Amino acid sequence: MRPQEGPIIESSINNGAGLSAPSVASAAATRDLAVRIAEIIAESPAADTVVLDIHELSSFADYFVICSGENERQLRAIAETITTKLAEDGVRPHRVEGTPASGWVVMDYGDAIVHVFDADQRDYYRLEALWAEAPTLLVIQ
Repeated sequence: MRPQEGPIIESSINNGAGLSAPSVASAAATRDLAVRIAEIIAESPAADTVVLDIHELSSFADYFVICSGENERQLRAIAETITTKLAEDGVRPHRVEGTPASGWVVMDYGDAIVHVFDADQRDYYRLEALWAEAPTLLVIQ
């Protein structure tokens, strides 16, 4: 039998031997980040903030933080408040998509994704309904 050439690819087939699983500390840190974002949002003009725990249903994130603003000015204030307060903690988004004028701003903080909607866009995309199987971690009215 010839020795195997090239890299050895580890997978769940071998019970994950050699793979690094997410640590409990990083999972707790991500949860803390999602809760921190919700607390920051509570200090802004946002309404109907929801934190969904999607980690069992998603491969791209662990939490969605969803909130609404009434107009473009409020969406801008909400997004800027989140960015500013987290930057004070040394946390910056990997990417920000959308604009307040579009009615939807998405802020990617790694395993915590923030959706800042106006009411029409939130009703149209219905993220809470699409992710209905996800447990709700927090609701702020």
